Amino acid sequence: MPVRIYGLNKQQTNLHVVIQMAGKININIERCKGCGLCIMACPKNCIVVSEKSNKNGFFPAKSDNTECTGCGACAIICPEAIIEVFYNQSSKIETIAKPNKKPKLSLMKEKA
Repeated sequence: MPVRIYGLNKQQTNLHVVIQMAGKININIERCKGCGLCIMACPKNCIVVSEKSNKNGFFPAKSDNTECTGCGACAIICPEAIIEVFYNQSSKIETIAKPNKKPKLSLMKEKA
């Protein structure tokens, strides 16, 4: 998929753009019974068991959204239906500049 980037000068035209799909997991920790099914279902291991118990005495699942792809496997398998997954296609955009040539410092030194 071609991506057009505005506001770059001619020396910055050789760029590599990485677009990753991203998701966000919301878990209702007060209703979670800590069964662990969502933890086993997550392909990216974005869900772990919380160190604190909820008001019912269960250790609920806790999400770490850093690597979430938004697949929704955790929400599908949850027997309590307390997991929501939000999917955002372009939330993680990383631009890596790869310049063609090094700048000529000798010209700047001569004029300075």
